Amino acid sequence: MYDVVGVGNALVDIQTQVPDSVLRELDVEKGIMTLVDDAQQQTVLTKVARMPRNRCAGGSAANTIVAIAEFGGRAAYIGKVCRDEVGEFFLQDMRDMGVKIDVDLASEGQSGSCAVLITGDAQRTMLTNLGVSATLDPEDVDEEEIRQAKYVYVEGYLLTGESTKAAAMRAIELAKKHNVLVAFTASDPFLVNMLRDELWTLIDDHVDLLFCNEEEAKSLTGKDDCHECAAELHRHVGNVALTLGAEGSLVMHDGVMTKIAGVPCHAIDTTGAGDMYAGAFLYGITNGMTQAQAGNLASHAASRIVSQLGARLHHKFTPAEIEDLMK
Repeated sequence: MYDVVGVGNALVDIQTQVPDSVLRELDVEKGIMTLVDDAQQQTVLTKVARMPRNRCAGGSAANTIVAIAEFGGRAAYIGKVCRDEVGEFFLQDMRDMGVKIDVDLASEGQSGSCAVLITGDAQRTMLTNLGVSATLDPEDVDEEEIRQAKYVYVEGYLLTGESTKAAAMRAIELAKKHNVLVAFTASDPFLVNMLRDELWTLIDDHVDLLFCNEEEAKSLTGKDDCHECAAELHRHVGNVALTLGAEGSLVMHDGVMTKIAGVPCHAIDTTGAGDMYAGAFLYGITNGMTQAQAGNLASHAASRIVSQLGARLHHKFTPAEIEDLMK
C-alpha cells in the first residue's frame, strides 16, 4: 500500500545561485518556469558552469513524493526518463530517498532537466528542457500501483502536452475506478492563465484536494481577496490548500476555513516550497492527522525548505518534532 502515488514530469534539477545580471544576459523572466530546447539549456548550463551547483531528482510531483518519503510515508512515482546518465541518476536518487519507481526507460532521446537559477532575493527562475519526460503516456501508468494508493497526486504541468495530459487523465480515471482520492496542484500561474477553463473542468469533475498558491487562486477565480478565493474554490472541490508564502496558508474542509500561520524564517531559496508544503500536507492527512494539523506541519516544512538551498530537507523532522506539531 502507498500513501501517495505521484505522476509528473521526471526532471533532474540543477540548482545554482546567480546574480540578477545572469538572468538579464540570458533574457529570461525572473521567478517563473520557462520551457527551453536542448541548445538553450546548454547555453544556460555553460553560463553557470563555474558556479557551485547541486543536482537532484526533481520536477514538481517528484519533489512532493520525495517529501512524503522524507517524513516516513510510503510513496511511489510515475514518470519517464531515458537510458542515459541523467535518467539513471534520476532513478537512483528517487530510490535512495525511499520512493518506489519502476518505469520503462525510453531507448532514444535524452532525460529531462531543469536549470534552477536562484537569485539573492530567494527567487527561483526555472529553465526546463522536458526531454523524454514529455513522452509519458497512458501505458506508463500502472493500474496496480494506483489501486494500492490512498491518494494519486498529479502536477498541472502535465496538462501542457497531449501525451502527458492523457497519462494524467488515465491516472485520474484509474483512481476513480478504485476509489482512490485525487490531489492536484495548479503548478504555475502561467499554466492557470493558459488553461483556466480546462482546469475548472478538471477540478469540478475529478479533484478531491486542490493545492494552489495565492496568484494561481486569484487567476482561477478572478477574485482579489485570498479568503474569497479559497471559499470560491471550495464550492468546486471538497478540500483546498491555498498557500500564502510567508503568511502561511488557508485550508478548507467541510465548509470550514482554517488559517494556518506562517513560520518566520530567513528565506534563501524558494525552490520546492510549494512542493514541500504539498508533500507534508499529504503525509499528514494519510497518516492520521487532521487538516489543521497537516497544514501546521506543512507550514513548518515549507519554512524549513526555503531556509536552505535545494528542494531536499537538509535536516529532516524527527518523530518527536512531528508529534509536537500535532498538539
